Amino acid sequence: MAQTKKKRQTKHRGNAAGMIEARGRTTRPLPADVRKRQAKAEAREQRLSRPPSWKVALRNSAIMAAFIFIFLLLTNHPKHGSAVPAALVVAILAFAIYVPGSFYMEKFMWKRRLKGAPAAGTKRGR
Repeated sequence: MAQTKKKRQTKHRGNAAGMIEARGRTTRPLPADVRKRQAKAEAREQRLSRPPSWKVALRNSAIMAAFIFIFLLLTNHPKHGSAVPAALVVAILAFAIYVPGSFYMEKFMWKRRLKGAPAAGTKRGR
């Protein structure tokens, strides 16, 4: 005669004192390439979910202003005087414009990303 009751899938883990012990890992470990891909995706998600900050905007703007300063030093050849003061003035102006521009652009992109992200527990695309 066929069995009518479904057998239990896992063993009861209780001990004599009634404590349930943790089972430990029951599956095969993931291959290295899959683990790498998952870690990369998690790191990207964590990086993109951070809200924008003025500190990051200042750092990015300083880097761009330094590039502009170096570019102008290499390409600007004035007839009279040195190229350093002109390059410095332009780099400072670029820095002053880039700081708020960088912050508000990052804030806009962050809000847009949050709006498009699926809510917890819901499926997207239905």
